[in-house]
Amino acid sequence: MTSFTLDVIDVVVIGLYLLVIIGIGFWVSRRTDTEEDYFLAGRSLTWPLIGLSLFASNVSSSTLIGLAGDAYTTGIAVFNYEWFAVVVLIFFIVFFLPFYLRTKIYTLPEFLERRFDQRSRFYMSGITITGNVLLETAGALYAGGIVVQLVLPNVPLWQITSVLALLAGAYTITGGLKAVVYTDAIQAVLLIFGSTLIAWLAWDKVGSWDAVRAVTTDRELSLIQPLDDPSLPWLGLITGLPLLGIYFWCSNQYMVQRTLAAKNLDEGRRGALLAGLLKIPVLFIMVFPGIFARVLYPDLPKGDLVYPTMIFDLLPVGIRGLILIALIAAIMSSLDSTLNAVSTLVTMDWVKKLKPNLSSRKLVMTGRIATGVVMILGAMWAPQIARFPSLWQYLQGVLAYITPPVVACFILGIFWPRANGSGSFAGLMTGFIAAIILLFAPIDLHFLYIAPLLFLLCCGVIVGVSLATDPPDESTRDLVWSADLFREESVALSSVPWYLNYRYQSAGVLAITLVVVGFFL
Repeated sequence: MTSFTLDVIDVVVIGLYLLVIIGIGFWVSRRTDTEEDYFLAGRSLTWPLIGLSLFASNVSSSTLIGLAGDAYTTGIAVFNYEWFAVVVLIFFIVFFLPFYLRTKIYTLPEFLERRFDQRSRFYMSGITITGNVLLETAGALYAGGIVVQLVLPNVPLWQITSVLALLAGAYTITGGLKAVVYTDAIQAVLLIFGSTLIAWLAWDKVGSWDAVRAVTTDRELSLIQPLDDPSLPWLGLITGLPLLGIYFWCSNQYMVQRTLAAKNLDEGRRGALLAGLLKIPVLFIMVFPGIFARVLYPDLPKGDLVYPTMIFDLLPVGIRGLILIALIAAIMSSLDSTLNAVSTLVTMDWVKKLKPNLSSRKLVMTGRIATGVVMILGAMWAPQIARFPSLWQYLQGVLAYITPPVVACFILGIFWPRANGSGSFAGLMTGFIAAIILLFAPIDLHFLYIAPLLFLLCCGVIVGVSLATDPPDESTRDLVWSADLFREESVALSSVPWYLNYRYQSAGVLAITLVVVGFFL
């Protein structure tokens, strides 16, 4: 039986780490004077910081625990969510990011207003704020609470999540995005190191591949699952996964905000590609430990306990504290990102829009207050996630209902010049109503099929209403992709060395991804 206890050395190591991270936040806050400093780090971020921060924010505690837990329960197919991010990120840097940086927006809903109208901006901002509170913030707190509760079983989950929220909020409130990115860079290194060590020790204890094969079927070691698979049927890879990916990496403030703060387009593109490259080893250091746990701990009551059990069972005193720091880092990197993203949305989409004459100092103060409120709401909701079958199913399932209308607006907005504000708003509202109906309807349909159905419905409404109403203003054509833009970019890239050309870099990252994926089809 695994003993979930910490030695004094572990506690000291964890305490010192928390002090350093919070100290960074307060140090950065001394140089945060304007809203651009606070929300977008002065638009000065370089690609290493962007890439590491994107990775750390994405691979949160909920991901660490969720990936290993889902692999323990169903197999490695959960890695499809990870490798597909590479494809989506390349799509993002080719088609989306140039428009975002050219318009110098603070938020993704702001882009919708420029492309359509303020109705779409307010709707998307509201739904994104809600999603970030209920999914990213609460999910990270719940995952962290599971681990802490193993060490402190008599402490209620709500008290644990409240303390975790307070810790992450402390430096995010003071330092803004710059504090988030700097701490994320440190935490990304810890995440990779900690996960690699856990995977290696688990494999060493398993002893042989034969032991793994004895408890794992061919189907569970394949990324492609049959149509009747309850977790990730192969058709869902084609129909639903791209939509969830486009929302998460291309139109979610929580992730995109780092690239909005890029020093220039090249830095933003390289940062996104670095994040994609770091997603590839996730199969070996975060997913496969769940498979190894089948050999080591065959009777765990719940898959979400795999990762914390490994930490306390495999690691010696001192090292255990170091790896727990990696898990705490995952909690912090996810929380600080969502807190900062939501405070940006509240301040720039609502407060500044309604009160345009507010000074920079008051806008920054508003952002800090918003961060505190979101911190409290996330901590209140986090304990409710325990009602769902698993953390991973909760996260992906909810996304399937709320994201298709937003994705439809962005896709048609960027690729179809005739899409207008009336069509966009009609599509958003139709998707919202349809999602509520499907959520409570007595039908048994996989969430990866729900997403494309809602997406097609919203696209149809946007097209129909746009064609039935006046065309958009001619100025919006500058926000629509065309083949001419591609040709102009090709001319500009002709004088760039091939190793600095993002197209060659993208092809290289994609090739590595396909080779890894090909081994497990």
